[in-house]
Amino acid sequence: MSARLVQIYLPETHISLLEEILPLHSRRFWRETVPGGQEKYCCIVQQRYTERLLQDLEQAFTAAPSFTAIVERLEAVVPPVEETAETELPARSEVPPPTALERFFSRDRLSTDELYDDIEESLHIRPSYLLTVTLSAIIAGLGMHSGQVAVVIGAMIIAPLLGPTMGIALAATVGNGKLGRQAATTLATGCLFAALAGFALGNLMTIDPMATELRNRTIVQPADVALALACGAAGVLAFSRGASLSLVGVMIAVALVPPLTAAGMYTGAGLPAAGGNALFLFAVNLVCVNVAGIAMFLIQGLPPKSWRMTSGILAIWAVLLIILTSMMAGRIFFGLGSLETMIGHLTP
Repeated sequence: MSARLVQIYLPETHISLLEEILPLHSRRFWRETVPGGQEKYCCIVQQRYTERLLQDLEQAFTAAPSFTAIVERLEAVVPPVEETAETELPARSEVPPPTALERFFSRDRLSTDELYDDIEESLHIRPSYLLTVTLSAIIAGLGMHSGQVAVVIGAMIIAPLLGPTMGIALAATVGNGKLGRQAATTLATGCLFAALAGFALGNLMTIDPMATELRNRTIVQPADVALALACGAAGVLAFSRGASLSLVGVMIAVALVPPLTAAGMYTGAGLPAAGGNALFLFAVNLVCVNVAGIAMFLIQGLPPKSWRMTSGILAIWAVLLIILTSMMAGRIFFGLGSLETMIGHLTP
């Protein structure tokens, strides 16, 4: 259901301001006195208004002693909280009204604070994270080696790179530098461990460089760019609506984990040029995921702190995508980087 129960605890001296704020975001709220000179307000908020309510509360009461706001998801409300034009509450005068596209996509989007909470735990470099990344890469590598697509999908469901990937796109959208640095560090560390796991597999077993699942990770075509863009957009769309992490993991891992593991496997098997091709596919996919992810966050009405900063970051990602796609076009046109050619040069 697209509604939230927001509980607000405030000193009694602040309730007059709160009672001015709540009607702007909720049609149903009630007051309760709690011990310690506190007042508790509960309100039912349509999900599309949760973001702006939390912003107003933070701006008005951050300095207030013992101020607390708790957001809970609701399974059902009687009578129901409907999402219609007739139930739309007026926007604040200083905030431009949402476009029809923003209104459509933001109806059931989680608030920024909820997105932060969902993603925060996955941004820490812990032994469990490193082990999960390594095991995921090993599973993906064995699946590609044996040509078992189902095994590769199993590695995707583990989704170890999901959190930091979404974190980078989220940080770029809202202009949160600390979140961006933390997510980038975690993602880089995870990518390193995934590549090392693939390198170990390439050293420890004999691989067929022409195996279909491996070979596919050395080829970069326009369809791969479209796939990565779709993965990023679909992943953000599902993540911002609280969908299963496994579902989102498949969307993201299909573009990141297999080529990264393949790069390590080829390099470990003595085919560094083929590993470079797989790493090139990984780079294209990573850039595409971030371009599509930031764009989808913006389409859903996620509020940037600075449009100039967010637009600049998106422009940088877009320029990188143009450069990489130009390189891809050149490689295809001139026939560079062919795996068959590389293997032919190594064959006596």
